Amino acid sequence: MANKYVNFIKDEHLLTCIENLHSSYLKAKNNISKKTFYKNKVDTIKLTFDSKFNEISEEALIQSEILRQIDKSINNSIGTFHEQILGGISGFEVGNLSGFDIKAVDNTLFADIKNKHNTMNSSSAEALFQKLARYADDYKKAKCYWVQILAKGSFNELWRGEINGKEYSHSRVYKISGDQFYSLLSGRKDAFFQLYKALPIAIADYMKSTKAKLVEKENSALEEIATETKESKRTILDQITFENYCYYWGFERL
Repeated sequence: MANKYVNFIKDEHLLTCIENLHSSYLKAKNNISKKTFYKNKVDTIKLTFDSKFNEISEEALIQSEILRQIDKSINNSIGTFHEQILGGISGFEVGNLSGFDIKAVDNTLFADIKNKHNTMNSSSAEALFQKLARYADDYKKAKCYWVQILAKGSFNELWRGEINGKEYSHSRVYKISGDQFYSLLSGRKDAFFQLYKALPIAIADYMKSTKAKLVEKENSALEEIATETKESKRTILDQITFENYCYYWGFERL
């Protein structure tokens, strides 16, 4: 029976990957209590400008800031989603904390996946090159890849250049864009495009399923803060400022 979504992994596997990512979204949202929202100190000076210049209500502004914090925690989960999708292609598997993200079952390919091209500083890039080069040296038939899912171009080329003042190159260490890596593993040139087109349909099917209908508690940060304003008679922004900076001179008067 033909697949409904894409032709390089089974429908059940794609839905499982979507379910796993949905769980990460729910966990990220549920983890935003007032305590976690305040963890890195809220920039209420910036929020004041955002509220006034963009004509956004304080409630909408704080909800937007909460979503921004959720988004930061979700980025890693998106990378994991791609690992799980690619690990479902016949002949390949996920690393599961083994030092690589994806490998060929026959050890002819190792890859480290980054969701965006600009997620590494020079020290991280140097460490990644050295790690891939070690895999290439240990497995003489292996090609090793730095995968950039969202790259600035479409490419599959040797990774060579200067990192931290040192010249790096290896005959079997490559950098590759997301579309070409999906194509390389699946044998289908349009595999990444297939995934893009299939996701809205597959997500809709998943959201109709019983698994997606489990009731989860939403983040409580804004609710907690709003409850406290009823007692303190402060605005939401003043309440956040007081709770973050009450030890600053003059702020005890809020």
